[in-house]
Amino acid sequence: MRKIIALLGICACTISFGQSVNSNIAIIPEPSSTRPGIGNFELPQNITIESPSQAEMKQVIAFLKDRLSVPTGNKVSVNTVSPNATIRLLLNTQTDHAIGKEGYTLSVTTKNIVIKANQPAGIFYGVQTLLQLFPKEIESASLVKNVKWYSPAVEITDVPRFGWRGLMFDVTRHFFTKAEVKQFIDDMVRYKYNLLHLHLTDDEGWRIEIKGLPRLTEVGAWVIL
Repeated sequence: MRKIIALLGICACTISFGQSVNSNIAIIPEPSSTRPGIGNFELPQNITIESPSQAEMKQVIAFLKDRLSVPTGNKVSVNTVSPNATIRLLLNTQTDHAIGKEGYTLSVTTKNIVIKANQPAGIFYGVQTLLQLFPKEIESASLVKNVKWYSPAVEITDVPRFGWRGLMFDVTRHFFTKAEVKQFIDDMVRYKYNLLHLHLTDDEGWRIEIKGLPRLTEVGAWVIL
């Protein structure tokens, strides 16, 4: 009897490890619902993205293509209709009221990836979540070798808790370059903030040029030590 129980225990462990259920998926911010799946999805050498042709989707597609091609070296193509696409970005034909304007559903299986939303904003935030599922090197600005581009299988539904999700950037008291401001914005959207508050003026100085009021910057933009 003890041998049978031990054998069953070994079989159960073997099945558990063999299926590779992904129970340690960590997304920031945490999605509304996360259901780990079985196995992993591997990016192929030739990646096809299916996406609607709306103008609002162009930036989303350009961003996703860049992230999937630059660090991986893989080829990425885009089609408006491609049922067998690697990644499908789908706008709902009927509004899903449960996810609103900025929510999305993300399905990653061993075969493909599907992101659905009511609006392009939801697709964009779904893409941000998808990138967090891949190795951190997916954020690299140059080719990265010897990385296995796997994403765990998972079903995610995400709806923002608050409509106003903002950060303040104080460029009055502290000087930042244009590149640093752009990087700040990129970091914001990665974590699904949707409003930028630029603190442009204070008693320490006036940091925005207004052509009709030149004295603001001629006098107010300087600090006399």
